[in-house]
Amino acid sequence: MADQFEETAPAAGDSAQQQKRGGGGGGRRGGRGGGGRGGGGGGGQPREVLVSKALSKLLRHQAENAGLKLDEGGYAPLDKVLAYGPIKSLKVTFSDIQAAVTTSDKQRFALKLNDKAAAETSEELSTEPSDWLIRANQGHSIKVESAGLLTPLTLEAGNVPAVVVHGTYFAFWKQIEASGGLKRMGRNHVHFATGLPGDEKGVVSGMRKDAEVLVFVDVERALREEEGITWWRE
Repeated sequence: MADQFEETAPAAGDSAQQQKRGGGGGGRRGGRGGGGRGGGGGGGQPREVLVSKALSKLLRHQAENAGLKLDEGGYAPLDKVLAYGPIKSLKVTFSDIQAAVTTSDKQRFALKLNDKAAAETSEELSTEPSDWLIRANQGHSIKVESAGLLTPLTLEAGNVPAVVVHGTYFAFWKQIEASGGLKRMGRNHVHFATGLPGDEKGVVSGMRKDAEVLVFVDVERALREEEGITWWRE
């Protein structure tokens, strides 16, 4: 799988400068792409999809409103996540959470033991939700410290990927150009991929498989010439 790759966008008033190179953040068919996040009910969707969507909404966007405190790495106590109304109504189990973490093709979530449980020696891992922490790996609109989630890319570290690309659709491209470039769409970062759909490494984040327009970014040049823009890798 390709790593997720993100650019920290400047404040809204500076967004035009961010877009001069064609940096990312596209739209979805019938979804984002210059507009709001698409809605829709859960009718007919598999249960695992409903669970994943409920987790994403809480951990990416609603944690503060739900009174859920995230740590510096973006993790929340799993027992409190399971007690959140929309998730509780789905009767989500620890096994459901494990499945959501391990089967997501975009690696949306991460799960780890809390410090107390990790310090205890046991032949078998606990299945008690109170022993675990969960986070969304990307896509946040709520404030989360990037340094706790991501690794900064620098010329000094020599960790800039050879390919950095974002995918979007023809239906959104004119609007994207007219607005000055691709934008964060209310999230903390613009998402990129380090590979293309069909590549051996695949794509974790930054485009859908049916993307019609590919926007490539010269990150090394951006690091040399553009001040005030931080690039991160998950």
